[in-house]
Amino acid sequence: MTASEVINLAIGFLAVMIAIIMFWSLPVPVFSSVKNTGLPFLSIIIPARNEGGRISPLLQSLQEQHFKQFEILVVDDHSTDNTVAIAESYGANVLKNEGSGKSSACWRGAKHAKGSWLLFLDADTAFTNLDGLKNLLNFYKGKGARGIVSLQPYHTVDRLYEHLSVIFNIIVIVGMNVFTIWGSRFKTAGSFGPCILCNKDDYLLSGGHKKIEGEIMDDLALGQAFLDHNLPVHCLGGKGIISLRMYPEGLSSLIEGWCKSFAVGSKSTHPVIMLMVIIWIAGSLITTGALISSIIELNTPVIIISGVLYILYSIQTAWFARRVGNFRWAVFPFYPLLFLFFTGVYVYSFFRVNVLRSVKWKGRKINV
Repeated sequence: MTASEVINLAIGFLAVMIAIIMFWSLPVPVFSSVKNTGLPFLSIIIPARNEGGRISPLLQSLQEQHFKQFEILVVDDHSTDNTVAIAESYGANVLKNEGSGKSSACWRGAKHAKGSWLLFLDADTAFTNLDGLKNLLNFYKGKGARGIVSLQPYHTVDRLYEHLSVIFNIIVIVGMNVFTIWGSRFKTAGSFGPCILCNKDDYLLSGGHKKIEGEIMDDLALGQAFLDHNLPVHCLGGKGIISLRMYPEGLSSLIEGWCKSFAVGSKSTHPVIMLMVIIWIAGSLITTGALISSIIELNTPVIIISGVLYILYSIQTAWFARRVGNFRWAVFPFYPLLFLFFTGVYVYSFFRVNVLRSVKWKGRKINV
């Protein structure tokens, strides 16, 4: 076994160990079994642009919730499909966005909200059990009803190409800085975007979405606005509470969506976490290269060791992925393709953000 082979295999094993530290856990809200009362009236704000094909499951899940003390404000962001008609058919109050973009739509909804608590939901989310909304509100109350509680919904996938989001989903969560073995040692990068719960007073104090209008990563920016006013930001997983299905329109939408945010969002990740992510990604590719070269050279000892390492990477990637979504086990023996796809889109996103200074999303060109 040559020195370079030893180094490559050592890097691979080191990367597997570092990844465990990097993504130690993904807690979900814990609810008291005692019946809670006194929850305030809630305003649910849903920014929507051409969401006619995706918004129905969310509105249906809201209708079915046991907790009923809420209003639904769908803020239409210049849709050209049947988004408005669908929202109105479920009894939602539809507002027209006066500006353009998600932050402007959220601010518009907040200004018209009657509730003392605000829940911002992406149109592609949906509650997965009938007490999900009530449990989320009770958890927020248990945290003192201050600042933000944000959940990253459990990612549901249907078609094969959607599995290409696996590494993105893992790194979006890891990049929030608070899911390592050290817990809250590092300050959170912000909040998750699809599900954000806060009280209206804190929201207005922070400046809300009005303050961050124009930011591409509105979720991170909003969380930072709260942190700037010494308001807490709690980030958790949404498994068992809320789910989402991302980019069902096709592969081009998936690439466009991840490209829109990833190179910008990575700037909020702590350097230590970023280093661990880089080592994990590099280790996945180095391990694959070591296995392929050993097979070509018929180097039996290296084939065995690199093969074991390849299997460990497959299992670990699947373990992480099943925390964040219902990704199928059958795809993970091909994990190098997932890492290569992530790397390619990240490079493309970096180029668009730092060279072209623009990204595309839902038919709009957004200047960075």
